[in-house]
Amino acid sequence: MDRSNKPSAIGVGASVPQPTISLRDNTVEATLPSGESVTIHLYGATVTSWKLANGKEQLFVSEKAHLDGSKPIRGGIPVVFPVFGPPPQNHATSSLPQHGFARNSTWEFLGKSSSESLGKDRSGDGSVKLDFGLSRPMLTEYFQKAWPYDFGLVYSVTLTKESLETSLQVQNKGSQNFDFQVLMHTYLKIDDISDIRVKNLESKTYADKTQNAAVITETSPAVEINKETDRVYQSLDPKVPIIVSSASDDKPIFSITREGLNDVVVWNPWIEKAKGMADFGPDEAYKNMICVEAGSVAGWQTLEAGDFWEGGQSIRPRL
Repeated sequence: MDRSNKPSAIGVGASVPQPTISLRDNTVEATLPSGESVTIHLYGATVTSWKLANGKEQLFVSEKAHLDGSKPIRGGIPVVFPVFGPPPQNHATSSLPQHGFARNSTWEFLGKSSSESLGKDRSGDGSVKLDFGLSRPMLTEYFQKAWPYDFGLVYSVTLTKESLETSLQVQNKGSQNFDFQVLMHTYLKIDDISDIRVKNLESKTYADKTQNAAVITETSPAVEINKETDRVYQSLDPKVPIIVSSASDDKPIFSITREGLNDVVVWNPWIEKAKGMADFGPDEAYKNMICVEAGSVAGWQTLEAGDFWEGGQSIRPRL
């Protein structure tokens, strides 16, 4: 048997398995060699699936969610920009719909970076980073008129074996300063809301949107969800993780750290509101989700002409 070519065939050129990427039907899907996967719809650059290597889904998406681009997607991780909630009157965002236009617009897939190009700290872990872009010319004519600023957004979704990271860079490409808010409206999938506790919010103030935005100080070390909950916790240290834990064994189910995002919204529609939302289903699904949303929404960020801002989150599941 001729073995003369064997050394070169198995030498340094031998490749390590790489993540696989597919783009079809306006969705991008990435899968790591170890089995973890993420799916992002170009409409809204909305992450609609994040599965661990064992196939377990980590994000909640409503059974009635619109996935055809006719409405923002109910579930996953919608991107909220440049306004959170109903726009205030007499403000630059006043003509926009609730939560702005980022989740209502079709983004462009800018490409991917694998672990080799993400730096030494990621070498060998098979991670993949997917970038998406949105700019003023890509908006509908209605949105361009409603918010007349020249901007650029780059949204990055990074999948590793241990985490899902999402980050947003906001660029002011125009000659005028503009104000904005930003939020990553993360719907986490859980087994039972009655077993869920949210930790590391004690002594923090929050605006309770179920009580006319009354400002309240959190007294519980482990927040229980037992009614409609819509709270904006303000001025948190982004490096202190928000822990979603199980009451039955007190172990973390999710741990969320942030960069540049000092506010966290905790939301669950509960029984009546769930029934009242046409795109939320089934009605009982409020038991299987909790929104823990990293954002900068208590006030406004002012971005000067030619400048940029960046913020993000990292979610680690119980592995």
